[in-house]
Amino acid sequence: MQRAGGSVAGSHPLFGGALSAVFPHSARDTSELREIPDNQEVFAHEHTDQSLIVELVEYQRQVEDRDAARYHFEDIAGSNKALEPGAFEVTSVVHMSKSELSLSDCSSAWMLTGTQCVSKFNEEARNTVTLHLGLFRLPQFSTDVLITFNDPQGISPDSSSAASAETHREPWTVQDFQRLLQTLTLHNPGLFG
Repeated sequence: MQRAGGSVAGSHPLFGGALSAVFPHSARDTSELREIPDNQEVFAHEHTDQSLIVELVEYQRQVEDRDAARYHFEDIAGSNKALEPGAFEVTSVVHMSKSELSLSDCSSAWMLTGTQCVSKFNEEARNTVTLHLGLFRLPQFSTDVLITFNDPQGISPDSSSAASAETHREPWTVQDFQRLLQTLTLHNPGLFG
C-alpha cells in the first residue's frame, strides 16, 4: 500500500531515507552493535542467525546483466573465503520483472539463490549458508544495489553461531525477502553522488 510521497506503508528508511523497503519482523539494525561501512545497511534477525545486507557497489560495466548476480555472488564467496571447489554453488538465477518492483529506475533486476560454506569471525568451523541475492542494476548512477539474505542451514557445533541455531523462532522466509526486494524504493538519487 503506497503512502503519500511514494513510500510503502511499514517501510524502513535506508541510507538516511534515500532508499526504503519493507523489512521482515524482528529485523535489528546492527549499526547499533558494531561499525558498518558507509555503503552498507546490515540487519540481523533478533532470534536466529539470519541477516539482511543492503549494499551499494560499483556498477560492473564489463559484466552482462544476466551474469551480474553470479559475479557478485562469487565476489561475496571470495570475501567469505568460500572459493575452493565445493564451497559455493549457484542453484538459480531469475530475472525479476520491473512491473513487480517499486524500484523502476533499474535497468534490470535479478534474484540469485545459492549456498556457501563460510566461517564466522575467521573461525575454523564452517557453516552452510543459503544466500538469496537481489541485484538492481543502475548504470545511470554507476551503481549496483545488492540485497543479500543470509539464511544458515547447517551450523557447525564449534561455531559461535551454534547457540542461536537452537532458537529458530519465526525465521524469515524467502517470501519476506521477495517482499523486501519488491518494495525497495528510491527517494533521493543524490545518494549516488
